[in-house]
Amino acid sequence: MASVLNVSAYLFTRIDDPAVLRASLRDRAGAAGLRGTILLAEEGINVFLAGPADAVRGFVADLRTDPRFAALQTKESWSDAVPFGRLLVKVKREIIRMDRPEVRPQDGRAPAVSPDTLRRWLDRGADDDGREVVLVDTRNAFEVDYGTFAGAKDWRIERFTQFPDAAVSHRDELAGKTVVSFCTGGIRCEKAALYLRAQGVDAYQLDGGILGWFDAQGGAHWDGDCFVFDEREALDAGLAPARAPGVTGAASALGAGTAPMHDSGDPDASVVGAASDAGSA
Repeated sequence: MASVLNVSAYLFTRIDDPAVLRASLRDRAGAAGLRGTILLAEEGINVFLAGPADAVRGFVADLRTDPRFAALQTKESWSDAVPFGRLLVKVKREIIRMDRPEVRPQDGRAPAVSPDTLRRWLDRGADDDGREVVLVDTRNAFEVDYGTFAGAKDWRIERFTQFPDAAVSHRDELAGKTVVSFCTGGIRCEKAALYLRAQGVDAYQLDGGILGWFDAQGGAHWDGDCFVFDEREALDAGLAPARAPGVTGAASALGAGTAPMHDSGDPDASVVGAASDAGSA
């Protein structure tokens, strides 16, 4: 049975002292024997950690005692080994880079759609008011190639900073429809939904992202796996590693050595063979 607990979590919340907080979190996570990445910025926190279950959950519980992080929600999955090579705690300008400072989720979220609600809409082919539902994948093209919702819009972006221009180019095809943006864990689609709404689109975010969908709905309306930014490479609809160690989907399709992988969990770190302003949470 898999014994390593993996958690991903993010929260847009005002942090006035990210550099000071960095040192404290690095010491606490290191003392707990955890590996992975914690990203901090004035707009919030983004967490990817793995280790023994008690240590991971204890660290998260301690983090939530800080009022700024009390609302932090984690997504859990299991693996046989820790999929990160080391512990990194970084201070960045954004916890997920979009380069649109006017998009400020820390000041208020876009409306969210639960997996149960989206499942009902997809099953019936329309939202509760009878309007067409359009799914917009906000992830990078190479991630989409691992799997996505059936019929989802894929604008073949190479990094999340390209999403705003792509949204403007495709705005007319979204008019008059109920648009649901989605991503791996929620962080990109939260910013994406806010940007789309600013463009006059009736946009929502999928609460909990793809991983939340897998947890609640399994593989319903989904084709393939879900790419993740660590050594597991992809998760199946049961939140288990989808590929044997050393066997990658990108390698099988493109040739050995081309799979876009890294083991930091940092969506802005470089990956082999692909741009990476992605966001894994």
